[in-house]
Amino acid sequence: MDLRSLRYMIEVVRHDGFGRASKHAHASQPTLSKAVAQLEAELDVRLLERDRRGVQLTQAGEIVHRHALAMLAHTEHMRAELDALQSLERGELRLGLPPLGSSVLFAPLLARFREQHPQIDIHLLEHGSRRLEQAVLAGEVEIAATLQPIGRGLDSQPVCDEPMLALLPPSHPRAGARQFRLDWLAESPLILFEQGFALNQLIRDACARRDIVPRETVHSAQVDFIFALVAAGGGVALLPRLALRGRMLSGISAIPLAGRSLRWQLSLAWRHGTRLSPAGQAWLELVAAHTPDL
Repeated sequence: MDLRSLRYMIEVVRHDGFGRASKHAHASQPTLSKAVAQLEAELDVRLLERDRRGVQLTQAGEIVHRHALAMLAHTEHMRAELDALQSLERGELRLGLPPLGSSVLFAPLLARFREQHPQIDIHLLEHGSRRLEQAVLAGEVEIAATLQPIGRGLDSQPVCDEPMLALLPPSHPRAGARQFRLDWLAESPLILFEQGFALNQLIRDACARRDIVPRETVHSAQVDFIFALVAAGGGVALLPRLALRGRMLSGISAIPLAGRSLRWQLSLAWRHGTRLSPAGQAWLELVAAHTPDL
């Protein structure tokens, strides 16, 4: 049993199929199928059930999947301890960052980290918060930026707490308001991010607490496209204040959200109980030193 086969199996389960997993595992679909088949033959159990909807873990598969996650995590810990022998003269920082807010918050800090530790290789994974949390648990990245509330099995360090703004076209009936009430979302189409962005669920939960059912329209992963959609009259978007920093708001009205029921609270998260690599620890310390500025 080799670690690569276990990693391939994890990717197949995470992406609910061999075809989608092949894009993320950088391996062909036949290679993934062969690796899982070899695991099943070696263990003499069936790990996955395949149907038109994707794949499902068998009972035996759930056991193997759980241990595979732990084995890969232990492997990464071993590598981290070996890197610790060399201090920060070599090693890598495996970091997960969301598209929203990272250019403002983390780009300057990554440049400073690179200046302080030029021998450390930096590997970035960019995705929505919930996908990044899965990547931390699976050992793909060591630390990820994610939104509160953070999932189980993770420790965290706060980064910033930002108010939310409503973005509207100037022609919108509420464009002249001093504050935007969540209740008004029932009046206009709502533009959200793609699946995997934690902000979507935060907005839905805040609406549900007020018995509001927003009309979701377009889902996009591109902040610039969301701004363009709002300016074109395609709907209303809710974004953290920092998303507007340095942007020209031509054709858009930005109104603070009323109350504190919806905030953009970002933290750095890592697997609970793990010993961070020297590079990971140095990154946390650098961010903590600049948290008041952020």
